Amino acid sequence: MIRVQALHKSYGSTKALKGVSFEVKRGEIVGFLGPNGAGKTTTMKILAGYMDADSGEVTVGNFDGCSQSLEVKRIIGYLPENNPLYTDMLVIDYLYYVASLYSVPAAEQESRVKSIASACGISDRLHQPIGELSKGYRQRVGIASVLVHDPDVLILDEPTVGLDPNQILEIRQLIKDLAKKKTVILCSHILSEIEATCQRVLIIHDGKIVAEGTPAQIRKQAKGKTLLLVTLEAPKGAKPAMLEAAFLAVDGVEAVTACEEESKGVYRFTLDVKDSAELRKAVMQAANKAKVQVLELASKETTLEDAFTALTT
Repeated sequence: MIRVQALHKSYGSTKALKGVSFEVKRGEIVGFLGPNGAGKTTTMKILAGYMDADSGEVTVGNFDGCSQSLEVKRIIGYLPENNPLYTDMLVIDYLYYVASLYSVPAAEQESRVKSIASACGISDRLHQPIGELSKGYRQRVGIASVLVHDPDVLILDEPTVGLDPNQILEIRQLIKDLAKKKTVILCSHILSEIEATCQRVLIIHDGKIVAEGTPAQIRKQAKGKTLLLVTLEAPKGAKPAMLEAAFLAVDGVEAVTACEEESKGVYRFTLDVKDSAELRKAVMQAANKAKVQVLELASKETTLEDAFTALTT
């Protein structure tokens, strides 16, 4: 459905994109992640036809993103992060206005607006001025506006910003339902949201795609180490540095990456180890030798947030 190949874009001497390539299949929900300034928004704008690339190819559906940008815009619904709305308009008037811009037939506009308003949970706000709505409801209006022309592709940049937890669940389910017939690219800084919603993830850093795959594959790719969490109670006068040294002396413990005092005399360590299952016994023995009591010993699974940090720093 979407094919991007060797995309380059510069702003003066700053290279925003450095050969970005990826594909998105019809019906996929793909999360697009990256730190600020990584090239995420630039890529989205080029895909949506709002900006030209310096070089490279973009194909959306059967249309070329460069020579057929108007056709591409007709099959894309793009919600930018700042969600530009005409705040003086009534919600219903705004949705009719957007429908007319996309040449939705007049005979279909009423049913389309009512259906989308119901799906986005704004049916009871249709006759309110947009400027009087809460941030969450404005976000819903923005999502409705990109759906009103029934696009094949949705590009949503931070679609759940300003929503409460219940609303987030509703919008998440809406996105999943839409993906049964549409292709969705979802940008978000809320990594748990990406993991709960997306089937596949792209991570961009410094203008390049640095990881691609399912959330599980991304976690595995970035893992590179096993984390062992140790919570212990140390005798009076014991210093964290002494306890760290005791763990570092264990063969297979590569680093002590964190230490914090949870309460008086109770410390929590995170150990970088080669194999958590094999080293648990050795870590316990090291703790006994140091005359400290282990309160908890557990492996820590690498999260998407851990992977994102590892891949973008």
